[in-house]
Amino acid sequence: MSLLHRALPALLLTSLLACGPSGPDDCSRYGISLSPPPASARHLTCSSTACGDGQNPPTSGDHCSSTLSCRVHDTEQNRCVWLHNLEHGHAVFLYNCPEGCPDIVATLASLRQEAKAGGNGVIRAIVAPDSRIPTRVAAVLWRRSWGGDAPDADAIRCLMQHQDAEAPEPELACLP
Repeated sequence: MSLLHRALPALLLTSLLACGPSGPDDCSRYGISLSPPPASARHLTCSSTACGDGQNPPTSGDHCSSTLSCRVHDTEQNRCVWLHNLEHGHAVFLYNCPEGCPDIVATLASLRQEAKAGGNGVIRAIVAPDSRIPTRVAAVLWRRSWGGDAPDADAIRCLMQHQDAEAPEPELACLP
């Protein structure tokens, strides 16, 4: 049997496997992508409007020197502040519902409970309204985001598999 005949089954199997998903954490099927590294991730004054990476919602870039408490917020929060949370590996779940959407907030709050906890036991995720996101719902990590018209638990859980993966200061605890 020639070398080619012996190698052919392995080559065919390899090519078939290459066509499928790259593994259980391949979130591209949900429209989740990895943004390029930011040109800068400096600390700015919190009154600055020059934060973020140009994405909407922002996924990295210059940000405030302070962070938000990791909890469910009922008022819109400064993006420059929660960007610092992202740098620490925290997750941010956003919603844009001017008329109110308690069901969406409840779903995001429930998914928030599945995020990693810090050394102080506080869950490292935030839920907050954001009137500037282009979708009704968004979930954001450092350099990664997902958006949709309604919470997609599978997409958000897939995204959360990457919590801390790209964060410059991963696994830092969050204030309650």
